[in-house]
Amino acid sequence: MDKWNTLDSQTVLDHPVLKVERCQRRKGPRHGEFVVLHSPDWVNVIPLTPEGRVVLIRQWRQGSQDWALEIPGGLVDPGEELEQAAARELAEETGYRARRLEYLGKVNPNPALFDNTCHTFLGVDCEPNGPPRLDDCEEIEVLSAAQEELPGLVAGGQIDHCIVIAALAFFWLRGRA
Repeated sequence: MDKWNTLDSQTVLDHPVLKVERCQRRKGPRHGEFVVLHSPDWVNVIPLTPEGRVVLIRQWRQGSQDWALEIPGGLVDPGEELEQAAARELAEETGYRARRLEYLGKVNPNPALFDNTCHTFLGVDCEPNGPPRLDDCEEIEVLSAAQEELPGLVAGGQIDHCIVIAALAFFWLRGRA
């Protein structure tokens, strides 16, 4: 199928984590105005301890104004390899280090609006390696759960972050839970 052609675009907001662009696009006789959100790629990590528990974080989220039960993750820095970003986010948010990182898959978080990709890694044999190194405005509690608890946490709505649920789907499809 043919792509839509961009006739004009205008930056509405330029922030380190997000650039908002208003675009005029055309495909044949169809023409419209669209909003595109540009963001660096994201990574997340499903950290497994040697005992087989999954390290989780409970994090205050400014968008929802609520606490979210998640796995560690965040933005890929410019020039950073995906695996490096995954290891960095794991250490920053939990203080854990993985003996090995395995790439599980990727998703487009919301292709209707965003142009980025979220890449999921499995952290194998994760162990504490110092305190978390949180940003000034991050509020995170580190906890863990048995693998068999995860489906209930999703079904019960305790884990409701769609990108975390997608990551867990990769994990379960690989036969790891």
